[in-house]
Formats: sequence, structure tokens, C-alpha cells
Amino acid sequence: MKFTRRAILATPLALPALAQDNFPSRAVNVLVPWGPGGPTDTFARVLTTRLGADLGQPFVVDNRVGANGTIGMAAAARLRADGYNVVVTPNSTYAAAPHLYQLPFDMAQAFVGVGLLVTMPMFMLVSRNSPVNSVAEYVALARRGGQTYANASVGATSHLATEQFLQAAGIEVLEVGYRGGGPAVQAVLTGETGMVFMPAASVMGFIASGELKALGVASPQRSPLAAAIPTFAEQGFPQVQVEEHVAMLAPAGTPEPLLRRLNTACTAALTAPDLAPRLQALAVTPARQPLEAWPAYARAESEKLGAIIRSRNIRVQ
Repeated sequence: MKFTRRAILATPLALPALAQDNFPSRAVNVLVPWGPGGPTDTFARVLTTRLGADLGQPFVVDNRVGANGTIGMAAAARLRADGYNVVVTPNSTYAAAPHLYQLPFDMAQAFVGVGLLVTMPMFMLVSRNSPVNSVAEYVALARRGGQTYANASVGATSHLATEQFLQAAGIEVLEVGYRGGGPAVQAVLTGETGMVFMPAASVMGFIASGELKALGVASPQRSPLAAAIPTFAEQGFPQVQVEEHVAMLAPAGTPEPLLRRLNTACTAALTAPDLAPRLQALAVTPARQPLEAWPAYARAESEKLGAIIRSRNIRVQ
């Protein structure tokens, strides 16, 4: 058979398209480095169910828990970079954890981004019995001393948002550690601890019922989930901006056409009108991030959270 130069040149260009069109042809492993039932896991299961239906192959969640997600990430870094292994995890893992832990891998070198999936606003909360009703009133109260805040996990976005606020306000508040978001929120509900920062998924029900008062939201704009809650910028603290972000990553070396296929599928799933009520119930907002935007975003988020960790001398005990 005689091949022309034109045919030879065309062949490699066709291969990525072919791989993309046939992907996935079997089950995709979705490693979630956080425990079952938490906000990240719950969201991942909603997303993977939809991806499986849209792409015709199951997306199977595999929970690997521990050390702010880094145990699962270490396992994921060793998986095959073939498109059939991905990770769904929050920014406390891919952006903050490298500044807190001696990792056996380089996060930026070991993974590539499929893309940012959803964002979740972070609220500053006090109990309904608290005498304060604004950030300014809380700052004035804290300056008189004797205040405490609940920390669900060292290095979590909720912790970093709290520390960023304390630095911006020029106040010191005693940290009280808890084993997870549930106990931390419960401590504020009962008055055991005075204040907590928490992502929306953990607290929207308490805000709606009035059991917790949200003094501010640490986002650039007010959240549509609670539009009456002013931002910190509106209250004189523009520096306070930390949100919970959940992204999909894959082991470095995963072919670009497969990353693009996953990115496109995630965007289609998360913007499907019939999925909107489920996402709203989870208190998440879809983020339409193109594949090319990941490297710059990941660097900026890591630098931002790392700066908080360094300036507040946050360390894992």
C-alpha cells in the first residue's frame, strides 16, 4: 500500500480524537481523600452518578481518608495516568496541605488538573444567643478578651479563613480544636465555643432556622444561598476572602484529550438544569473552568493559602 506524505501527517492528528471519542470504555476510579458522608464525598457521589449516566460507564468512588486528604493523594499519585484514575478533593488538600505536611511527592508535579468543579461560600457564625450581629460588633467584643473559636481541622479552609480574619481585624481569639466540622458547629450551637467559620454545606440549615447567626461571608460577592449576609469587604475587611473549592485532578501524564473529555463532561453535568436543585441542596455553585486555566489557578490558590499559613505560623501538631 502506498502512503502519501499527507496521509502520514494526518494519522497522528487523528489518534487523540479517536482516544477521546472512545473514552471511557470501562469504569473510572474516583478517589476521594475524605470520609464518606462529608461535603466533598456527598458532592462527588452526585457528580459521579451523573457522569456515569452521561458517559455510559460507572464512575466509582473510592474513599482514602487521613491527614487533610494527603494520604489519599499519596495513593492517587501512584495510580496509572490513563484517564481511568481521577481525584475529587477540596483546596485544603491540593493548595493548603503542601504547606503543612512533609509530602512524599510534589503536588504540582504529581497531578494535573481536570478543573475546578464547584465553589462553596464560607460563613462566619455565632450562636443565636450571641449579643453580636455584625463583624464590627464581634471585633469589639473580642477586643475585650475571653472569646474562643472552634477549629474543625488544622489547615482546613475554615481554619485558614478564621486566621485570615483574625489577622485582618488585629485581634486574638483562643482556638479550641474539634475532630471535624460537626462537633465544631455543635460547640457553637451549645455556646461551648463562641464563633466558627464553616463552608455553606455544613451550616445552611442552621442559618435558615436561625440557630446560627451568619455575620459575614468570605467571598468576593454575596452568596445567592444567603443574599442577606454581607461580605467581609462590605464590612471593612476586603482581605478576608477564603472559599471552599472542590476540583478534579488526575495523575501527571494523563493524556490531554482525556483530560479535556473529563473537563467537558463535568461542565455539562454541573450545568444541566435538572441537576441544579441537587447542587443547591448541597450549597455548591458550579465553576466553569476551562482545562487551560488550571495551572495559573492552582498556583494562585496555593500561594494565597500558603501565605496565610506562613503569616499565622500554622503548624500541624
